[in-house]
Amino acid sequence: MDLRIHTFFLLLLGFCLLSTGVAGVSGWRGFFLWGTLFFAVLIRELARLLVAAYHGLQLRSVLLLPIGGLFSYTNPESAERAQDPRIQFQLAIAGPLASLLLAGIIAGLILGSTTGVPLLVRPWITASHLMRSAVWLSLGLAALHCVPAYPLDAGRVLRGIMADSRGHARATKAASGLGQAFGMLTMIAGLALLAMPNTGAAAGISPWLIMGGFFVFIGAQLEDQGVMFQSVVETVRMKDVMLTEFSTMSPSDTLADALFKAVHSLQDEFPVVRGPNLVGVVSRQGILSALRTDGNGYVQSIMSRSFQVAAPEDSLGLMIRRIAGGRMSLVPIAEAGRIVGIVTWQNLSNSMGLLAEHRRFEREG
Repeated sequence: MDLRIHTFFLLLLGFCLLSTGVAGVSGWRGFFLWGTLFFAVLIRELARLLVAAYHGLQLRSVLLLPIGGLFSYTNPESAERAQDPRIQFQLAIAGPLASLLLAGIIAGLILGSTTGVPLLVRPWITASHLMRSAVWLSLGLAALHCVPAYPLDAGRVLRGIMADSRGHARATKAASGLGQAFGMLTMIAGLALLAMPNTGAAAGISPWLIMGGFFVFIGAQLEDQGVMFQSVVETVRMKDVMLTEFSTMSPSDTLADALFKAVHSLQDEFPVVRGPNLVGVVSRQGILSALRTDGNGYVQSIMSRSFQVAAPEDSLGLMIRRIAGGRMSLVPIAEAGRIVGIVTWQNLSNSMGLLAEHRRFEREG
């Protein structure tokens, strides 16, 4: 599983470093304030990952935003299971509970070890008091995710409720719209506080309201774009984008002959067929590497026997998830046991653009 950090975390680092100049403390405290928030986000996402692992969900990656993480699943089965209302609720409750537990542990350590760090003194989040900031950052994350705005945890529960009557795509679009509206209103509230007479509360809260609203807005937009892409590719069938003119190889071909075929083809990978049956897939690079290391041989000795096969009526969205999950770049399309086409990453971008133009022309015609 890949752990990815969004670029906006670097934007937040810049803000934390700037805050040290306002507070009149050294720059390293700004870096550690940023690290405190990163740690708080990481703890809540670890709790959600444990819940996902408990339910057998297989994740490809987690994208960390300053408000939390966005999961990407390795296969369509895990993505579908994650929409189960019971699993959604457990994933939604795990994050805030982990944040509350972290805040309680740190507050207990402070109260049990010293009286020199007052927890209720403003500003609650400041580079001058990192331990107190850790408590309030964790509490803030927990409170934020109780707001029913997608992609926050409570917003995911709301989406699950709406999906029963509206369907997954429409429910996600509606919930992400609420999330974007909440983010915008929060930013406006933060700016309004800045315009008010300068008070300690306004100066301490307004920057975090502005940034929190901004990150919620961006997170909702990312989810909305993902749903829009998904809704488009689900309407495209493999027969719409597959290559129908392609080269094949035989398992009895020598590697030298296979390389000669590869020279005269634009394909990077080739289906290997025995009669009408598909028996493997071989790549141009695999042929070249085998010739360099072992000399001439046969295609059957280097072909991959692990591959996905699609039907012409399968959706492109399903096959994209399969290709990405299996780290494959070619999917043979078979009908009645006979290969009728191939789909590769290489041809998808061109095919999708041409298909969109073709559909537009048909509508106008």
